[in-house]
Amino acid sequence: MKFPVTLTPDKSDGGFVVTFRDIPEAITQGETVEDALFMAKDALETAMEFYFEDKRCVPAPSKPKRGQHTIELPASLSAKVWLLNEMVAQNMRPAELARRLNTTPQQVNRLTNLRHTTRIDAIAAALHAMGRQLEISVV
Repeated sequence: MKFPVTLTPDKSDGGFVVTFRDIPEAITQGETVEDALFMAKDALETAMEFYFEDKRCVPAPSKPKRGQHTIELPASLSAKVWLLNEMVAQNMRPAELARRLNTTPQQVNRLTNLRHTTRIDAIAAALHAMGRQLEISVV
C-alpha cells in the first residue's frame, strides 16, 4: 500500500508541511524533503492506529500524480489493514472470526493490534476464514 504524500513549503517557519489526501489524520512536517518524507512514514503509520481503534476501513491509496512522492506501509501493516477492512466490510466481530478459526477472540484481537507482531500466515488464515485470499507478489 503506497500512499501519495503532499509536501507543501511552509513559508512562515520554513521546511515542509506533510499531508496525505487519503489519510487526513496523518499530518507532520520536516525541515528538508528527506526529513519530511521520513516524518511522513511515521505519521502515516501512527494514523493507522485511529482506524484500528475506531474499527473503520482504511481508505485505499489513490493514484499518485506524476512525480509525487509516496509512502509505503510495511507489508505486515498492509496485511493488517486488509484484514481490518475485510472485517469491517463483512461486519465481522472478533468473536465470530475466532469461532471460524477455532481460537479465542483475544487471539483475533492480536491480529488487528498494530503493536503486536503477527505472522503473515495467521493473517492469511483469518482472511481465508472470511472467504478471501491473501496474495503476495514481487514486481
